[in-house]
Amino acid sequence: MIILGRHTSLLRSSTLARVHRFYSGDAAPTRGIPPPLQGIKILDLTRVLAGPTATMLLADLGADVIKVEEVSRGDDTRSWHPPSAPISPDAPPETSNLPPESAYFLAANRNKRSMTINFKKPEGLEILHKLVRQSDVLVENYVSGKLATIGLGWEDCIKINPRLIYASITGYGQTGPYRQAVGYDVIIEGEAGLMHITGEPNGPPCKVGVAATDIATGLYAHGAIMAALLSRQRTGKGVWIDCNLFESQLAGLANIASNYLIAGQEASRHGTAHPSIVPYQVFPCKDGYLMIGAGNDKQFKILAEKILNKPELVSNAKFSSNNARVANRAELIAIITQVLMQHSRSYWMENFVGLGVPFGPINNISQTFEHPQAVARGMIVEVKHPRSGKIKLVAPPVTYNGVRMPVNRPPPWLSQHTVEILKELGYAEAHISELKKGGII
Repeated sequence: MIILGRHTSLLRSSTLARVHRFYSGDAAPTRGIPPPLQGIKILDLTRVLAGPTATMLLADLGADVIKVEEVSRGDDTRSWHPPSAPISPDAPPETSNLPPESAYFLAANRNKRSMTINFKKPEGLEILHKLVRQSDVLVENYVSGKLATIGLGWEDCIKINPRLIYASITGYGQTGPYRQAVGYDVIIEGEAGLMHITGEPNGPPCKVGVAATDIATGLYAHGAIMAALLSRQRTGKGVWIDCNLFESQLAGLANIASNYLIAGQEASRHGTAHPSIVPYQVFPCKDGYLMIGAGNDKQFKILAEKILNKPELVSNAKFSSNNARVANRAELIAIITQVLMQHSRSYWMENFVGLGVPFGPINNISQTFEHPQAVARGMIVEVKHPRSGKIKLVAPPVTYNGVRMPVNRPPPWLSQHTVEILKELGYAEAHISELKKGGII
């Protein structure tokens, strides 16, 4: 087994050399891959995070994602500020009535085009139907059945375009007693078990620091759409995808779900600790916190003998096996904490390096983006936004032949591409002016 990272020295020099040659371009005649979804058109009727995450990942792969937004406000997250990106003196004058670009919106909408349509009016619905006819995928996150009431449901759209992949992202799915309940990440975290296992043992349940259920659902939806595109390639037929927060979170319970289903074992909160492995949690040092994960007896032996200078712990029957350490968790944690509190975090980190025991500091966000690995891997990308000038975004997190997919488009300002897209649909300037006057776009 090869364990990657600064925590060990187990990588063979030959392996490191191959990795270096590959990422420096010496091992392959070409860099990266052609955008695999180039030529695929995505009609994006989603807001907030789960849906926009899915469509952003598709846009990263080269799909033409047309984000359709409400005419006056746009995506809800456009109003979720501060913080916001500053307005550049060179911002287009036609955007002077728009609020600043919120950091939240900028996080989930790179590589997309934005158009605004009031599709509750017949003229707006006509535009949507034309886009449906030309699209490969439609992604929506309205309450189940809502779009069908205005002529944009699965049955409506598949008649217009039999090859359409129609992805519905909801709170609870298209069937069942909760099918029309609105889904919010923080509610689903509680209702689908995640909050029950998050927090300190004697404290109240806590939500995760980011909308983890939304993000997981976006990832599931992205994968399902890719699978549906492959299916259509074989069958020539469209697919209706039913993806929802509730089931995504149930699936995300992983081993906790399996513990209950296989052994009837109810879960509880353990803070940063692991219910089945000890020591495997955050520990305080003299000036900060350190995560230590001694996941087996060999790692515990190294921790006790070579790092903590407590060899007697290994021979103590209370701590000699993982089962014994779990049974005597409180006593062992107290001993380790007492030792770690004698020195600074940096002192202990130096002592861990190269010994094979997983460890890492608890970094704040500034330290995270200054992390040597984040810097070396180029996890911050700078793009030029037409309203805000140069802005920094988190880069797409996957490489292909050592190269990331590029951010070709900054997150769009509201309605930035409406006229452009309407002209692609064949609308004349005069007609577009009429649609603007009527509040359709």
